[in-house]
Amino acid sequence: MPRLRKQVRLHLEKARSSALCAVENYNKPGVALRTRTYNILMVIAWTSLFHAIFYKRKVKPWYARNIGRAKRYQWVNGAPKHWALAECLRQYFKDNNPPERKNLEFMNQLRNKIEHRNQPELDPALYGECQAMLMNFEELLTNEFGEEHALTDTLAVSLQFSALRQKEQELALRKLQSSATRDVLAFMQKFRASLPPEVIDSSKYSLKVFLLPKLANRESAADLAVEFVPYDPSKPDEMKKLRKVTAMIKEKRIPVVGEGLMKPGDVVQRLKSLLPYEVSMHTHTMAWKYFKVRPKSGDKHPERTQEKYCFYDQLAGVYGYTEAWVAFLKKRLSDAKTFRKVSGQEPIKKHQKKHT
Repeated sequence: MPRLRKQVRLHLEKARSSALCAVENYNKPGVALRTRTYNILMVIAWTSLFHAIFYKRKVKPWYARNIGRAKRYQWVNGAPKHWALAECLRQYFKDNNPPERKNLEFMNQLRNKIEHRNQPELDPALYGECQAMLMNFEELLTNEFGEEHALTDTLAVSLQFSALRQKEQELALRKLQSSATRDVLAFMQKFRASLPPEVIDSSKYSLKVFLLPKLANRESAADLAVEFVPYDPSKPDEMKKLRKVTAMIKEKRIPVVGEGLMKPGDVVQRLKSLLPYEVSMHTHTMAWKYFKVRPKSGDKHPERTQEKYCFYDQLAGVYGYTEAWVAFLKKRLSDAKTFRKVSGQEPIKKHQKKHT
């Protein structure tokens, strides 16, 4: 193994140490600032990892400005000013926008919003992005510097008190709707709604995990209690079975939420200002039926919704819709062919109605 240069080695050690500290803090029972501290430390870890990669490539990750034909680096307290994470992303990915980049952009922007806040109610809503942030870090680390620098042997799955999780999640989601976190929630919904389906569904953007009782079907797995099964599109039959299993164990009760969600009439009003065609309550009704974001009226399980777009309020007996649902309909129903297929009606442009 070739010896790493000093600058590379120092930044690599900082990256690994910061990541391990982030995971250790996140997994400690009773930690109140779990997501906030994890995010701050992981941003440091990712930034240091990028710096190590740039130094390995003999690129100085320093801010500079051109004065005439000369390049002048910026210095702070006798040291060069290194690129922040946002600049590292621009330099590393260039014009590419894979899910892992979007994950880091989301977490970096989120850090700026929650760095000086104590809001533990955000934890359940951000677990997927937090886990993806770590797994992407591990993958890039080993790809660039080899398996000998992996964190895998030092990490473990955090144990959960499953009997308490449902009530804790309900309470957290209730708090998440409060005025104190409304701006953060709005940012999260807006960012997620802006992502294309292939990114939002990618495990490199947000990892969704179910812990299932495992039966050892081969000798090598007999002593392994937990095993991650990655999504593999080359094995459609296996993935289909896995999706069926996860659907079976999906929580039967969805937390009651209110603030931050929209009634159907509110969604229609929003769409009227966003779409080039006339829309009505009928349009919205046909849309949720076509895209199957919620069960039909009278269904025995009204809580089985697509949580990205819709939640069921068990106390009020009504459905609420998210910003992501409005963004999704704006994108899909702006196309005349899709509008016709979804609504069963001919799309009428707004100016056409005015002339009739």
